[in-house]
Amino acid sequence: MRLPQPIQTFFDADQDEGGRAPVDAFAPDAVVKDEGQVHQGHVAISSWWSAAKAEYQHAAKPLKFAQQNGVTTVRAKVTGNFPGSPAVLNFAFTLTGDRIAVLEIGS
Repeated sequence: MRLPQPIQTFFDADQDEGGRAPVDAFAPDAVVKDEGQVHQGHVAISSWWSAAKAEYQHAAKPLKFAQQNGVTTVRAKVTGNFPGSPAVLNFAFTLTGDRIAVLEIGS
């Protein structure tokens, strides 16, 4: 599967349990929406990443993706320390140039 580069960078970093957030893949004012919370900017995204990794020890493996109306939606199998693991979630990415502008994670 050939994902756009910033999205591939996101999933590559996600496989590294102790790795740092791939903030370079995000635009400076990017927004992440996850679990009813909104995280905007590199500092907030890095904090969200670190907290989620510490709590869930999760990793996401892309299964398939589709592009429509400027949004790339990736279905991914997420395994980790949470009820219902593994789960298949949707990661909806909006890109601006070669950076992620918006990421929405949901079922």
